[in-house]
Amino acid sequence: MPPDFSHETAARDLGLIRICGVDEVGRGPLAGPVTAAAVILDPLCIPEGLDDSKRLTQRRRTALAAEIARTAEVSIAHASVAEIEDHNILRAAHLAMIRAIAGLSLPPCHVLVDGNMVPRGLDRPCETLVGGDGRSLSIAAASIIAKVERDRIMADLARAHPGYGWERNAGYGTAQHKAALQELGVTPHHRRKFRPIHNILYQGAIASD
Repeated sequence: MPPDFSHETAARDLGLIRICGVDEVGRGPLAGPVTAAAVILDPLCIPEGLDDSKRLTQRRRTALAAEIARTAEVSIAHASVAEIEDHNILRAAHLAMIRAIAGLSLPPCHVLVDGNMVPRGLDRPCETLVGGDGRSLSIAAASIIAKVERDRIMADLARAHPGYGWERNAGYGTAQHKAALQELGVTPHHRRKFRPIHNILYQGAIASD
């Protein structure tokens, strides 16, 4: 079943007007930042066809992202590769979520978070929804915005670092990406503590001894 507005409506029935959906993308890739989006939909102007970004084609995501940006309040934020290395990917994802929420014009009254964990440091009333991007329209909208933005970032990085296929794989560990790592080496945008990258660096260190 597609996502609906029932969680938002329940919160609004309690007098909570600014309902924010938040989601992140980019936990699994070997390269690039993790990106989060916070979205407050206008109940009177919800774009048709909102769904979990993974269920949509790239073309449809791009079109919906433009419509969401036109009709809703949107905030996008990131956690860098350095922050992923300094903390861990879960903590970095939560940092990006908190930053996206903080970037809204006014604090939300209630936050719908994709997943089963409340981001540490979030100081707003919050409801976690496992599989939220397939259950809540606000989280679905956030997933679309975050996915489109992160894909754009990786396509930009691909122009500076050709050969890894980031414009197609968004930094995930595809066969082409892994082969390019062996041939071209590790870039500053790779997550060095992720096992495939760590193994390459470790092997290189042994070879140079």
